[in-house]
Amino acid sequence: MFPSECVSDCYSPERRPLKFQDHGCECECSESIESSWQEFYLVVFLTFTGLFSMKKILLLLFSVISSFVFAQTITVQGKVVNTLNNKPIKASIRYKSYPTGGISGAFLDSIFSFNIFGSSKYQITVEADGFIDRTVIIDPKEAMQEQILRDISMTSLDRAITLDHLIFETGRATIKPTSYLALDEVVAMMKENLKIVIQLEGHTDVAGDTKKNMQLSKDRVEAVKKYIVSKGILKDRIRTKAFGGTQPLSLEKTEDAKALNRRVEMRVLRN
Repeated sequence: MFPSECVSDCYSPERRPLKFQDHGCECECSESIESSWQEFYLVVFLTFTGLFSMKKILLLLFSVISSFVFAQTITVQGKVVNTLNNKPIKASIRYKSYPTGGISGAFLDSIFSFNIFGSSKYQITVEADGFIDRTVIIDPKEAMQEQILRDISMTSLDRAITLDHLIFETGRATIKPTSYLALDEVVAMMKENLKIVIQLEGHTDVAGDTKKNMQLSKDRVEAVKKYIVSKGILKDRIRTKAFGGTQPLSLEKTEDAKALNRRVEMRVLRN
């Protein structure tokens, strides 16, 4: 018979086992195994009532066993650094399976390393005094040679974070689906810290009509707010502000400079 819980390794850089929590088959791998067993029991019943063949029940049993025994093991590791100088920051680092949280672990360090199994995503939340909380989502599909390297950059509370990988349709406030993961990380961070209040600040490049740019930057931050609220975050915790092209990061006229200026930033108003 199968064990009733998922298994994970959690080690410090010195390979010392750290605290590990398993909340009883709430993780995705346990759920998939439980679901497979339910299907298996149903097929057994149908077999004995003459509605299913023994060949099919053996194939299903093999599938259930394979999903557990041959689950891929991936090592996730990285370090926590200051965005400004890339120096390491000692922080509280927590990880858990996403979105159920059935598997979890914790570190108090500037580096981390742990194993994940199967196809379940994981989230890593980092907290450090004087810095904005960060949450990143790890997808096993990112693995190269059964390893995922992910450094986490921390921004001080008095600065704004640019929401990287947030892409809109040209000249519009429509968010492209490839941006959803970046916004899901903001959602996860706000669910971890229920006190946090953020301000979304919209910027465009300096080309074109000033009034249209201001309206476009307003529409885009409102679109981001709408997405975050749709994921269960109270709208009162999100404020918006539009700047149009009045605060460019670069005054160059190159396409790279224009892309740099077109951005949405997140500022923490209350932590």
